[in-house]
Amino acid sequence: MSTNGNRNGNGDNPWGERERREPAGRGQRYEDDFERVLRQLQERLRSILRGGRGFRRGSGDGGGRGSGGRRSGGGGRRGIGAAGLLLALGGIGLIWGLSGFYRVQADEQGVVLRFGKFSKQTSPGLNYHLPWPVESVRTPKVTIINRTDIGMRSVRTRSGSSMRDVPEESLMLTGDENIVDVDFSVFWLISDAPSFLFNVQNPPGTVKAVAESTMREVIGENEIQPILTGQRQKNEESVKRLMQETLDSYQAGIAVTQVKMQKVDPPAAVIDAFRDVQAARADQERARNEANAYANRVVPEAQGQAVRVVRIAEAYRSRVVAESEGQATRFAVIHDEYRNARDITRQRMFLETLERLLRNMPKVIIDEDAAGSVLPYLPLTQLQQAPPAKP
Repeated sequence: MSTNGNRNGNGDNPWGERERREPAGRGQRYEDDFERVLRQLQERLRSILRGGRGFRRGSGDGGGRGSGGRRSGGGGRRGIGAAGLLLALGGIGLIWGLSGFYRVQADEQGVVLRFGKFSKQTSPGLNYHLPWPVESVRTPKVTIINRTDIGMRSVRTRSGSSMRDVPEESLMLTGDENIVDVDFSVFWLISDAPSFLFNVQNPPGTVKAVAESTMREVIGENEIQPILTGQRQKNEESVKRLMQETLDSYQAGIAVTQVKMQKVDPPAAVIDAFRDVQAARADQERARNEANAYANRVVPEAQGQAVRVVRIAEAYRSRVVAESEGQATRFAVIHDEYRNARDITRQRMFLETLERLLRNMPKVIIDEDAAGSVLPYLPLTQLQQAPPAKP
């Protein structure tokens, strides 16, 4: 054959096709080479099959004419057809064997199936499995965070996208028999690829059903007031924990990373009345806080005042008792001295009494020798206006 054998001067390869050359400085990926070889094999097989059909037509014509030379030519074509058939079978076998190569990306995990049954897991990179129909491979993405919305849907409009409420999913009954509208999102990823592929028929639908059921359970265990105010984070953590327990019991191979409550409101038909109730409750709470603050301020002051009065009374009692006891002791001592020296004691008591009485009164002292030459004068008006002398 003219195409059999070596390269020609034009740079054709043995398959009759000119080689593709990448520009200098660029690396050629393995997948491109592999696809190029497969394409060349397919073109070569087509040319061989076309040659086999020509042999059958040529052999029939040669036999009708009875030419010996053409018979030998027909025999040559018969040999070319057999070799081409073998080459075609070999090419098909080579293509079948090479079809077992596959690549697992960095964010994927390879799962090899043998006759439809799980066989093994493969890591990212170039791998090989027995060609179809013996083995096949699936490569789910295990690092991408998936999002499932419950109670709302994203709708595309001319101006962009908007969220549409789904009441049949978002309306839930609370523990105190109120209705609340809850829209939330669940973020999850694949933790075990074989379990994700084979244990659950519809993983996204399962995540949605479990999320809605778990949220209804958590909402039904609480009253509406804490659900709307300060218990949102606690409810999110409870839903995440219960969802993970349920999915683990299913062996779904799914890990819940976050539960985010997007909207928690009363139903739209009663939201205005509910806001009025909320405002009244806020006023009630404010008045209660003000009353508690006043009580916390007045009660300690009254208690402190009472303690102060009690302390003053106790101090007064202690002082009076002590003074009384001191006077009694002093009287007893003076009485003993009086019995021992009555005249001296009487004189001393007289002088102490005068000293005590005249201590704060203005006094004028006149010498007895000069009493005859001094005119006694008593200025009563000045004496009344004069301030009392200091002790």
